[in-house]
Amino acid sequence: MTDKKNSSEQYFTANPNAEHNYHNFEFNLLGHQLEFTTDSGVFSKSTVDFGTRTMLNALEKTSLPNGKILDLGTGYGPVGISLAKAYQRQVDMVDVNERALDLARKNAEKNGVSQQVMVFQSDIYANIKDKYALIMVNPPIRAGKIVVTKMLQEAKNHLQDGGKLIAVLQKKQGAPSAQKNMAAAFGNAKIIHKDKGYYILESMYGTGTNI
Repeated sequence: MTDKKNSSEQYFTANPNAEHNYHNFEFNLLGHQLEFTTDSGVFSKSTVDFGTRTMLNALEKTSLPNGKILDLGTGYGPVGISLAKAYQRQVDMVDVNERALDLARKNAEKNGVSQQVMVFQSDIYANIKDKYALIMVNPPIRAGKIVVTKMLQEAKNHLQDGGKLIAVLQKKQGAPSAQKNMAAAFGNAKIIHKDKGYYILESMYGTGTNI
């Protein structure tokens, strides 16, 4: 993840103290024109970042298991909201950042998916109880390697049989290392898409996948 430091340096903390500076924009994701309100102290407040867009676009290159989705590190909600809208799935949207979660709830309502999503606070997987068909994550690189590795490797504990983890990282920010970490945890990890230095990585959990 990359963003201007003065507006995003605390986006991976629970309570950013940056002065509020609301911003509204529209963006087309997965074939739907969506409206977003953002603020200081959240990631990529001016537009949906390229990594997130690349990750969502890469879904056409893989199959999606049936079941509920987890948007891990949802921010103001572009991934979870677009998935709920396009695939008519139930989506849990979690983040450590309370300011981001408040925006995600408002954006879900604004885009007509508030009945399909559950938005709640979780420090990585701390408050996650369910098993998911799909976990999607654009890890907060600035939070450090330990946090990123935990997001990737512990995903297997929260996936149903045949469930998938899909993550986006830049090559220069550790995508090859992340792929190795995912392979170590799942027994498999592949690149399903590349674009401008961004790698979309996928691992599957379940019987027959750890080969």
